[in-house]
Amino acid sequence: MHILTMNQIKKSYADTQVLKGIDLCVSPGEVVSIIGPSGSGKSTLLRCATLLTRIDSGEIIYDGMPVAWNDGDGKAVYASRSVQKKAARSFGLVFQNFNLFPHYTVMKNLTDAQVSVLKLSKQEAQATAEALLEKMGLSDKAQAYPCQLSGGQQQRVAIARALAMKPEILFFDEPTSALDPELTGEILKVIRQLAQEHMTMVIVTHEMRFAREVSDRVVFMDNGAVVEQGAPEKLFSNPDSPRLQSFLAKF
Repeated sequence: MHILTMNQIKKSYADTQVLKGIDLCVSPGEVVSIIGPSGSGKSTLLRCATLLTRIDSGEIIYDGMPVAWNDGDGKAVYASRSVQKKAARSFGLVFQNFNLFPHYTVMKNLTDAQVSVLKLSKQEAQATAEALLEKMGLSDKAQAYPCQLSGGQQQRVAIARALAMKPEILFFDEPTSALDPELTGEILKVIRQLAQEHMTMVIVTHEMRFAREVSDRVVFMDNGAVVEQGAPEKLFSNPDSPRLQSFLAKF
């Protein structure tokens, strides 16, 4: 069974159709990279998958549980809040700009949701946080505030915070776009490690070499549609579509 199934996802803003009937399935342990030019709908697709943006029509299913589907008029309706909350526990999302709580320490950023959402004890939450900070090379930053960290450190904290919730699937929305090249390497190293541990991930990225190296499957989007998808070696070495050939030529 797929962890995530998205069928014929459509989304418009005013008169602009941003997603034009997208299909996307993600299997357990799979790493899927989504590439494409700016404005192609990649981030909107992720926001729809993580229930931050409501689709106009289509179907979203997590672990066999329908979260959104079409009514008789072909418009999307959503499951109850309780079902949406249950689905939300299946995934974590790492944003471009970290989205840490600035008035919380690193430790509190990692433990707060574990206690309030997962209902863990403070001791359990802290033990999980400490293990993840050690994994991220940030054990000495537990009592620091986000403003005291570099961009790369903040992003590693954001990844640790997402992992602390024990998601089945982790989404990354251009996780290195706010970082300089030196710090970008830090984050890509962490994601590579997660891939080796068979963490299920969907990664929107402009890092072509990284996408080729880490992905099981690459999805190329343009103008709100999936133009081509497949194994990275095939897509990057011998793309079928002229549009993908043109896009890759710039890299």
